[in-house]
Amino acid sequence: MKEQNPLVSVIIPVYNGERFLAEAIESVLGQTYSPVEIIVIDDGSEDHSAQIAQGYREVRYFYQPNRGLSAALNSGVRQATGSFLSFLDADDLWTGDKLMLQIAVMKDDPAVEAVFGHHVRFYTGAANKAKDDSAVRHDDRVLPALFKGAMLIRKEAFDRVGFFDTSLVMGDFLDWYRRAQEKGLRSRILPEVIFRRRIHDDNKSLRDRHAMKDYVRIVKAALDRRRGNNGIHDEEK
Repeated sequence: MKEQNPLVSVIIPVYNGERFLAEAIESVLGQTYSPVEIIVIDDGSEDHSAQIAQGYREVRYFYQPNRGLSAALNSGVRQATGSFLSFLDADDLWTGDKLMLQIAVMKDDPAVEAVFGHHVRFYTGAANKAKDDSAVRHDDRVLPALFKGAMLIRKEAFDRVGFFDTSLVMGDFLDWYRRAQEKGLRSRILPEVIFRRRIHDDNKSLRDRHAMKDYVRIVKAALDRRRGNNGIHDEEK
């Protein structure tokens, strides 16, 4: 008898993401792998994100008052019923065979706990520009993708590392991955491009504003843990 495919829970946090959310969901629905459950956590959106997510019968939609990206990710983890977790920001995209390639690695080597891959970037113009090909610029460089949007992880491995830190505005995955390395996460990076990362005006301003302060805190917390002190909390209170 053919081995049954394990369920993958895909968590998509969204905050006022109506511009790109449908594309993100479609890139999950277009996966060559199944079964998949799509969990959209609406972090207090005031646009049409709710209507877009609820327009897909395959989506499990949850609303919460605005608490930030990490809190939305953690809420998604709590709702997940799959034995594998994957994450996708509402403005990014997967290639069609992302999950299939990653699950194949997991099945081939049960010791592997997380699988990453490579990615390409593309640039979308301002929201007030015409929505045609002239507003999108592609970058042909293929780069390693050690971030959450390109990760597939066993649920028990994620639980061992812990939740995302809700005190961080930026660097949520950098902090999580540092803790994962400290706990000996066994991971592999696929050579294939499995992820398309969107760069646009809306996410750039937020990143620039908060990145330096939060990244300094992440490094300090890692040093504190090495010294045996209490660093940034890795779970919600």
